[in-house]
Amino acid sequence: MSCTEGHTGALGVFGGTFDPIHYGHLRLAETAREALGLAGVRLIPAGQPPHRAAPGASGFHRLAMARLATADNPAFEVDSAEVDASQASYTILTLERLRARVGKDRPLVLLLGVDAFLGLPGWLRWTELFDFAHLAVANRPGYSLDAAGLPPELATQLEHRQATPDALGTAAAGCIASFSMTPLAISATDIRSRAARGQSLRYLLPPPVLDYISRHQLYS
Repeated sequence: MSCTEGHTGALGVFGGTFDPIHYGHLRLAETAREALGLAGVRLIPAGQPPHRAAPGASGFHRLAMARLATADNPAFEVDSAEVDASQASYTILTLERLRARVGKDRPLVLLLGVDAFLGLPGWLRWTELFDFAHLAVANRPGYSLDAAGLPPELATQLEHRQATPDALGTAAAGCIASFSMTPLAISATDIRSRAARGQSLRYLLPPPVLDYISRHQLYS
């Protein structure tokens, strides 16, 4: 697929367990929006993640926290489809659904961290992701996408699909780009652990999410 033809108005797609959503998630989404020229970012909390243990909070609570965390940013929206679905959450199924809704011409950009990108060969129907969206990888400091250091099947995709961030708005799908960000040393695992020990979560996540966790006694 050409990376030089198409339409503008790219929509970022950012999935995750968000258990709970925190400033690290929000900063990645905001950095991607700016660096990639996205019209907006759709955050999609996973309903039933197929490759990990059940989340610490229910889909209902994780969805509510995501909505609270993004309420003050008009460029962000939260998609409940994976939480509402009765089946396991697979990215390819989500992209198929989104493509059917936005049409064949609007660029979709799947946002990934480096670790998720390196794990792509283990995802369901992973090579078909490029039929529905671009992939944008958030680089860690000192890290850049290099085909020489990737699994062969992933290196092949990168060699054929690598593009600059400004190219993502000119085609509907099919390219791989990277963008730089300074990661925040915040993890949902650490937040859950702190909550279980009764430690402060202040400044790790937005105040409305902090209040929600306290009010519903999540992770304690």
